[in-house]
Amino acid sequence: MKNKKIIFLTGTRADFGKQKSLIESVYGHKDFEVYIFVTGMHLEKEYGYTFEEVKSNFPKNIIAFKNSKKNNSMDEILANTILGFTKVVKEIIPDFVVVHGDRVEALAGAIVGALNNIRTLHIEGGERSGTIDESIRHSISKLSHIHLVANNEAMHRLRLLGEDEKSIFIIGSPDIDIMRSDKLPNFEKVLKHYEIPFKDYGILLFHPVTTNSKDLPKSVKNLVDSIIDSKKRFIVILPNNDLGTEIIQFEYKRFTKNENIKVFPSIRFEYFLSLLKNSQFIIGNSSAGIREAPFYGIPTINIGDRQSNRAEGESILNIDFSKKQILEAINNSLTKKFNRTRDFGDGTSDNRFLKLLEGDDFSNIKIQKNFIDFVSMNTL
Repeated sequence: MKNKKIIFLTGTRADFGKQKSLIESVYGHKDFEVYIFVTGMHLEKEYGYTFEEVKSNFPKNIIAFKNSKKNNSMDEILANTILGFTKVVKEIIPDFVVVHGDRVEALAGAIVGALNNIRTLHIEGGERSGTIDESIRHSISKLSHIHLVANNEAMHRLRLLGEDEKSIFIIGSPDIDIMRSDKLPNFEKVLKHYEIPFKDYGILLFHPVTTNSKDLPKSVKNLVDSIIDSKKRFIVILPNNDLGTEIIQFEYKRFTKNENIKVFPSIRFEYFLSLLKNSQFIIGNSSAGIREAPFYGIPTINIGDRQSNRAEGESILNIDFSKKQILEAINNSLTKKFNRTRDFGDGTSDNRFLKLLEGDDFSNIKIQKNFIDFVSMNTL
């Protein structure tokens, strides 16, 4: 029997972290031939050129494709990624395409997989995202043939979208595999590696909201004003490359020469987890504040509506861009402790993924999809 060919698509430092344990479970396995298509932010120097991180972990069968130029819109990036990924897929002819989440690169992968009759696996479909991301995520789910979801709630939403229950598999959130690992880099090692001179800090991770770009200049100015006025120490990570990132990065220049603030284009996923685990709080609108921070019991100050449909939990405080609210939230977060949440898996997503691939569960799923009514039409 020939080896099954699998191609993973990654466009950001975040989705690579989500897929890493799954890639590790099959990379080098005698029954699989694994490829990794690396694109998007990974190839941008201003975001840390994280292609090198992917390559250092998985040096064999790695394909780099630059899908954007400065100021390209999301639809242009989508089109470019489709063209690049199509060429690679036609050369490799994989058995499976694997994509994650709600980015346009993942949408491109799902489109190419669907139109080339290749079984496409979507990791963490059925989630609620907020803004345009939610539409992209559900579109990817409708194009994908196999769904690897975090929990029962995600499965339920996919069934409401008309997906066949037999194509949905609960494996948990793959990043929990790494978060629960006892192999995370030592905290002191991380501080030394990134030359961070303090141990008490908050993390700022704020991304542009493409559906609310008109308000972004004022919003991010208020945020930066508040960070500076708080007099607290912060580790700041640059935003993703969506429309509006240049506005955020312009305001972040005000952090220059501030001894309390260290700004980084990117931080390796495991190193970021170590920093998050030892932080006082995380502030911004990143999914890290909704998924990863609560797992460690770290308070989250979630600002704005980018995560509006996901931001639930006792450790998550939802506020707007009022300077008064931001400063109060920062001060209050320094005194609060929360229990860890464990709603997204038990850290064995990689093992479940491998067992499913080794069996016939995926191969028996039909490429021709049909809408499955969640309830009988006769009851409507």
